[in-house]
Amino acid sequence: MKSVKKAAALLTTILILSLGTSGCWNRRELPSLGIVMGVGMDKNVDSGKLEVTAQLIKTSELNSGSSEADSSGGGGGSSAYWNLQNTGESMFATVRGFTHKSSRKLYWPHNQVIIFGHSLAEEGVLEYLDFFVRDQETRLEVYMLVADDNASDILDFQLKLEKIPSVGISELMESQSANSQTCVTQLNEFVTRLMSPTTAPVAPIIKIEGKGANSELSVEGTAVFKKDKLIGQLTKEETRGLLWTIDKVKSGIIDVKCPDCSGTVSLEITRSKGKITSQIEDGKPSITIEIEEEGNIGDQSCDANLVAPDAIEKLKKQVEKAILEEVESALKKSQKLKADIFGFGEVFHQRHLKEWTKMKDDWDEIFSNLEVEIIVEAKIRRSGMIGRPATPAKE
Repeated sequence: MKSVKKAAALLTTILILSLGTSGCWNRRELPSLGIVMGVGMDKNVDSGKLEVTAQLIKTSELNSGSSEADSSGGGGGSSAYWNLQNTGESMFATVRGFTHKSSRKLYWPHNQVIIFGHSLAEEGVLEYLDFFVRDQETRLEVYMLVADDNASDILDFQLKLEKIPSVGISELMESQSANSQTCVTQLNEFVTRLMSPTTAPVAPIIKIEGKGANSELSVEGTAVFKKDKLIGQLTKEETRGLLWTIDKVKSGIIDVKCPDCSGTVSLEITRSKGKITSQIEDGKPSITIEIEEEGNIGDQSCDANLVAPDAIEKLKKQVEKAILEEVESALKKSQKLKADIFGFGEVFHQRHLKEWTKMKDDWDEIFSNLEVEIIVEAKIRRSGMIGRPATPAKE
């Protein structure tokens, strides 16, 4: 299995490094380390304090013959991980407090995900992020997510194909470029936005859908922050509207109606480019968003000949309209929240420094009423192995 191989490779790397540094005075042997693969942070319901869940690999179970995680829970049976929990006033104190519960020192360089619980994210995440940025063992490339409810529930969810939930979540994030409807965010990207005076941080939302044996993890939608506090969220369509604008659409599917008949056409996005430019005329700022998209026909449920020149032109217009609507929906939501998720303020800061000094203090209000022009140009390159659909000839 991919997750087991990935975890085993990490352990092999650590073992080699441990052997190679056997002469170092401060070496740490592999059996003495508690390797953290994921961490979740919630607000403890009873005490109101920070509750940290650290997901540790149980190395003795990684090579077991079972292909799925044990259904009895994160800490029992043949499960390949142990979810260790502790509460405290600060992140550093809570992490240090794990020494009361674990015989192994927590080892952070292989951490895959940081997940914030919904209620904690609403109160603010800044004081908890400092540990991950400051500590020498933590990584800035770790994926950051916001749970729809509790982060501890996400880390304790039994995945169908993966032994370690945090590794499965990491691999799930790596596959999101196939749809471009999830705002994949790493810690360094979140912190960069957080340090900006105007750009609003964003992170993907992860949740448990369904109940019992039919439940599954789903990454869908985007959490929107104002400074370090969660204030709202985008749908998957609004999320792709954001990604079109900031030039982060890699692939995906656009569904539109068949021209002049019933049915739908699915087009695969093969290339995309987004560009933001700013203007100030007569003291009034405005933004222009230019989006170029290329795609191929993936399938159709109608019997129209979509490779005919007139059909291609109509199809192109419908794709442009679909992209325009996604960008407009993201813009409308962000302006309502007064959260500049697009980084428009940074664009004015870089290109209109003199005017920006007068705008920056009122940027929230200016952004919420900012005039934005959206220009979309779509191209349809290929229709696959066939041109006309495989339907009976009309009499």
